[in-house]
Amino acid sequence: MPSPVETAVTEIASKILRKDVDLTTVNNFKELGADSLDIIQIIVRVEDRFDIELLEEDLQNIKGIKDFVAYVEKRIAEKNN
Repeated sequence: MPSPVETAVTEIASKILRKDVDLTTVNNFKELGADSLDIIQIIVRVEDRFDIELLEEDLQNIKGIKDFVAYVEKRIAEKNN
């Protein structure tokens, strides 16, 4: 069962890419056909949805969608502490 963050990222990516996406079947957003502008829009909407800031230097080290979701969950936890 997907986490709330996975569900939100899936919804956001689906809206931006204008198609249903299944994040469990791909390793990264580019496999979904996302270009760099799409990825930036996904990041900004995730930040807005969870009222967090995703740091550029941290994002550069993220390799795939699972890492991205884990990073968002980490930032949410840090905000709530």
